[in-house]
Amino acid sequence: MINSNIITIGDEILSGHIIDTNAKWLSEKLNNLGVTISKRLTIPDKKKDIKETIKLSINESDIIIVTGGLGPTNDDITKKTLCEIFDSSLQEDKKSLNNILRIFNKRGLKITKKNKDQALLPDKCIVLNNDYGTAPGMAFYENKKLLISLPGVPFEMKSLFKDKCISLIKSKFIMPIIYQKTIKTTGIGESWLSDLILDWENNLEKELKLAYLPSLGRVKLRLTAKGYNKNKLKKIVDNQIIKLIPKIEEYVFGFDDEELENVIGKLLAKKKKTISVAESCSGGNISKVITSIPGSSNYFLGSVVAYSNDIKENVLGISKKLIKSYGAVSEEVVEKMAYQIRKKFKSDIGISTSGIAGPSGGTKEKPVGTVWIGYSDNNKTVSKKLNLTERRDLNIILSTINLLNFLRINLEGNRKR
Repeated sequence: MINSNIITIGDEILSGHIIDTNAKWLSEKLNNLGVTISKRLTIPDKKKDIKETIKLSINESDIIIVTGGLGPTNDDITKKTLCEIFDSSLQEDKKSLNNILRIFNKRGLKITKKNKDQALLPDKCIVLNNDYGTAPGMAFYENKKLLISLPGVPFEMKSLFKDKCISLIKSKFIMPIIYQKTIKTTGIGESWLSDLILDWENNLEKELKLAYLPSLGRVKLRLTAKGYNKNKLKKIVDNQIIKLIPKIEEYVFGFDDEELENVIGKLLAKKKKTISVAESCSGGNISKVITSIPGSSNYFLGSVVAYSNDIKENVLGISKKLIKSYGAVSEEVVEKMAYQIRKKFKSDIGISTSGIAGPSGGTKEKPVGTVWIGYSDNNKTVSKKLNLTERRDLNIILSTINLLNFLRINLEGNRKR
């Protein structure tokens, strides 16, 4: 097993002024290569901490990735420390200097000595030329250990890793093959999902690893196989998915990179259906999500954000009597909204939301988080009640996810519910 420590250098990260997105991104990319992440460490811009942490990580791991500490204001602390660790000395790298000069000339900026000093690199390092910035990356390979030092600027770090580091890692280590499949679910919580698939999970082959990846309104199941025979790994994963799907079919909306809005777009296009939306508590968010997909103009006709009762009455044509009798947040009104928007826009399908997003406006009978979602087509008009949270921002997102999933369920129609 090849393992790795990821070290982030930066006082600003320790203080909380900047979020370390680099370590998360690197963890994902290294995992995809078959590398196990042993530790993620964040340390200050101090020589003692840098030296101790790197030396400890060299003893513990096969691959050490260091980000940060390479900017012109860092007084070469990281580079000087690496020189001490690898018995090296700084020397000017002509290619790196020319790259720095090119960048400054292109931007019409005056270059300083500190900027030029970024081309001073340890003479024993493998130089990783940075096409997008002035701080080159560095790599050291010694005693079957690989240390890579990268700039902390995210887009520079990512470009260097993808363009230079992946091939370097593969040249130094025999990497296992990784085969992954992600099953995306909604409408069920992590613990309930776990209960449904417990027997299946307990009988997984030893080559397989199952990860639960919950997020707001969704749970992803990632099945990973690691080994050296791709066909065998694929067969193992695919066979287990065939066994899994019947247990949770009603909650599965897609696989891998598919999002709910992509799946809905494909279903609408395949069935040659058009859709319109009447939104209240979701405030236009559903329309925004649906139209985020390229080609959505082929099926999305338009929407009305009917936030006030006046708009519900005068634009959608919902009777004042109906709203007064049942309230705007009700089964009767949300179904009428879906029906009326479909008729008004002459679409095949109409969908709707009406609810109390919060933080105020709730009652004992209809507390904050009470939301009704509606669906209407030529054959039926149906609705569903949701009991969500007390947070407005979450309620808008959850209303969107639930209505899109309600739409998916009604579009698919023939699957178990």
